[in-house]
Amino acid sequence: MSEGGGEGTAEHCGLRAALGGLTTRGRSFLAAGLAAMACSYLLGQADLLRVGLLLAALPLVCVLVLHRTRYRVAGSRALSPARVPATAESRVRLRMENVSRLPTGVLMLQDRVPYVLGPRPRFVLDRVEPGGRREVSYRVRADLRGRYPLGPLQLRLSDPFGMCELTRSFSTVDTLTVVPRVEPLPPVRLAGEAAGYGDGRQRSLALAGEDDLIPRDYRHGDDLRRVHWRSTARHGELMVRREEQPQKARCTVLLDTRAVAHPGAGPDSAFEWAVAGAASAAVHLLERGFSVRLLTDTGTSVPGPDGAGGFAGGAASADAVGLLLDTLAAVDHSEAEGLSAVYDAVRGGDEGVLIAFFGDLDEEQAAVAGRIRQRCGGAVAFVLDGDAWTRGPGGISLSAGQVPVAERVRLLRRAGWTALPVTPGDALADLWRAAADRAGPDPGWPADASTPETVAGGRS
Repeated sequence: MSEGGGEGTAEHCGLRAALGGLTTRGRSFLAAGLAAMACSYLLGQADLLRVGLLLAALPLVCVLVLHRTRYRVAGSRALSPARVPATAESRVRLRMENVSRLPTGVLMLQDRVPYVLGPRPRFVLDRVEPGGRREVSYRVRADLRGRYPLGPLQLRLSDPFGMCELTRSFSTVDTLTVVPRVEPLPPVRLAGEAAGYGDGRQRSLALAGEDDLIPRDYRHGDDLRRVHWRSTARHGELMVRREEQPQKARCTVLLDTRAVAHPGAGPDSAFEWAVAGAASAAVHLLERGFSVRLLTDTGTSVPGPDGAGGFAGGAASADAVGLLLDTLAAVDHSEAEGLSAVYDAVRGGDEGVLIAFFGDLDEEQAAVAGRIRQRCGGAVAFVLDGDAWTRGPGGISLSAGQVPVAERVRLLRRAGWTALPVTPGDALADLWRAAADRAGPDPGWPADASTPETVAGGRS
C-alpha cells in the first residue's frame, strides 16, 4: 500500500472576503436592518431605529468574529494507493489537527475532486479541542485512465446564527494516477523470438559464463584454464576460448496514437483498448525478462529509468512496470498523419520482436508498415476495427472513408506481419495465443530450447 499526501495550514482571509461570505440569511438581516433604519428616519420612529440597528449589526458582528478567528488548523491527505488501474477504487484519508490554543467551532470540510471521480465529498466536524485530531475518508473511482488532481482541501467556518460562512483553503494538491488495465497474457512464444529471446531472463542467465567455440590467439595474462587444446593442436599455437556475452531479450511495443486512426473516445473506445493492450503486452514481456522499448507513431521512444529509450526487465521489472504504466496513463491522441516517423526510429534494425497496435491504415500506411517489418526479427500486429467500435444502432456505420479491417490485415500479412483483427469484446489473451498459433514454429529457435511453456502451434 502506497501513500502520498501533504500537509498545510488554512489560509487567513481578508475582511472583504469575510463580507462576501454573508449567507442569504445574513444578507436578509442586513437589508431588513437598513430598510428599518430608513423607515425610522422618514417616519420619525426611534424604536424602529433601534430594531434596524439590531438587525443590521447582528450579521456584521458575525462577520467580524469569524474574520478575527485566530485558531490554526492543519490538514493532510493520504491516498491508498496513489496509482490504481482504471475502474478500481482508491481510498483518500483526510486528517485535521487543531494546532491552536483555542477550541474550534463546527467545521465543514470539502475536498475538490474532478467531476469524473464523483461528487465533492463534504464532512461536518464537531468541536475540536486544542491539539485534537479528526480523521475522515472517502473513495474515488475513475473509468478512464489519466492523472487527476485532488485538492486543495477547503475548510468552511460558520457562526452559530448562520449569518456568515467563510472558506479557507489549503495549498496542498495531490495527484491520483489511473493507469490502463493490465490483462494477464499466456506465456507463448511469438514469431521472431530467436535464441536468447524466448526465455528472457532465464535464457540470458544460462548464457552468462558459457564459452564461445570460436577461439582466438593466446594473450599474455589469459587464464590457462581457457586454453582450447583441440584448436591449439590444429593451429600449432596456444588458442583460448572467448567469453560470450549474455544476450538480452529485446522487444519494441508500438502504439498507434494517431487521432485519424482511432475514431471515437471514452473508456470503451478503440483507442483505450489499444492503450490497455500495449500496457498488457509491455508488462508481460518485462516480467519475462525482456528489455522493452515503448514507441509511438510520432517516432518518440518513452525514456526508461536511466534516460534511455527502454525499460529493463528482470530484477528491476517492478520499478520499470510502474514507470511505464505512469507514462501510458497520460498518453493521448497525436496529430500525426502517417507512420514514417516510426520507420526512421527503427532504421537501426535492432528492435527484436515488434508488437504493434494499429488503428485505421490505408494502403500507403500499410506499405510503410511493411518497410518497418523488414527492420525487426518478428512482427505481430493487432489491427483494431474502428468501424465496429463506432457502429451505431441498427448497424449503421458512423465513420466514413475507412479501409475494411480485413483488407488492412491482408496488406499487413502480405508484408510479413502476423496480423490479427480486433473487434469490441475481444480479449487480448485469446488474440495473443492466436498470434503464436498463426505464426507457427520459429525456425530460428534451437531444438534444445523447449520449455514447459506453450509454444507456437499449440505444442509444449
